Amino acid sequence: MSETIELRPFPPFLPPQATVLMMGSFPPAAEKRAMDFHYPNFQNDMWRVYGLVFFGDKDHFRKGAEHAFDADKIKAFLTKKGIASCPSVVRAVREKGNASDKFLKVVERVDLTALLGQIPFCRHICTTGGKATEIILSLIENAPKAPKTNEVVTFTCAGRQISLTRLPSTSRAYPLGLERKAAAYKNFFVSVGLL
Repeated sequence: MSETIELRPFPPFLPPQATVLMMGSFPPAAEKRAMDFHYPNFQNDMWRVYGLVFFGDKDHFRKGAEHAFDADKIKAFLTKKGIASCPSVVRAVREKGNASDKFLKVVERVDLTALLGQIPFCRHICTTGGKATEIILSLIENAPKAPKTNEVVTFTCAGRQISLTRLPSTSRAYPLGLERKAAAYKNFFVSVGLL
């Protein structure tokens, strides 16, 4: 049986004034996407976390009564706040056909130097789980030891000092309640001056 190599379905979202870059691993398969943008699975809590953190409402980014999020509303918010988003993987094989990082075979990683070159004000990266953290650090010469969840490390890339904060995964498979995930993200956004 031949392996199907998938290309990330969405381009990086890079507001030119972004100071923060959010990086996960790889988007879910097409049948799990409820919108054409990053973190598109309605079961994933990313946009509920953002709703709670910035608006005190987990349904702030929900598209009416639909089981979907409002991509245009999310993009407008991220642009205004200066938050970029890009998966750490460009091409991958889903060994079990699902979105699990455990069964994701990485074929091509992101070019972090080129990516940061497009967002010159970015000084902070947050990763949304262990796999993304591992991939980003694999791209860095003399990389620091991988941080645990909610820990911060620093490194140099694209000629600047970058802080990397490992945040909890917003996947429902990650065993942490929504409020506790939101608290971790809130602490991060406070620390980088966006709250």
